[in-house]
Amino acid sequence: MTNNLSPQEIADQAKLTYQAGDTMLAAQQFAEAAAAFAGAGDALQSAEMKNNRSVALLLVGEAQASLEAVEGTEAIFGAAGDFRRQGMALANQASALQALKRFNDAMDYYQRAADSLEKANEGDLRADVMQLLSTLHLRRFKFYDAILTLQSGLAGVKNPTLKQRIMKKILSVRV
Repeated sequence: MTNNLSPQEIADQAKLTYQAGDTMLAAQQFAEAAAAFAGAGDALQSAEMKNNRSVALLLVGEAQASLEAVEGTEAIFGAAGDFRRQGMALANQASALQALKRFNDAMDYYQRAADSLEKANEGDLRADVMQLLSTLHLRRFKFYDAILTLQSGLAGVKNPTLKQRIMKKILSVRV
């Protein structure tokens, strides 16, 4: 059905399908877009589509397929010096690993994602990732690590929201 479309047109259709709420069909279309971009020699856009597919698959409960879709994309972004998308790819892998209950691996990938986002000067995204990592620390009863992780994540936010300012204030109180 999409064989007469350009890779970008397939990607645009997948995004529309995703926004319309047909997540499983969107995942299939993102796979088609990834293959089309790869066929056209655009590894970065292919990797981006694989990440989009990963997110869609995770939303429909296909954690293993989500992980398989995104694996290796972080290396493609890293080789291109695109640390923002590298961080997002690592965070997508972490989310899939977390859904698979592979918590130690998920924590490692969240930390790697945060490191990449810091290189990209993406303080807000890094804070989001560090909050997810902090939650995993809490679930493993590592309260001190959870607090340090959350503080570290909030430290890089340039324009904190009211909630983030309150959290910073609470975390700065010494007992």
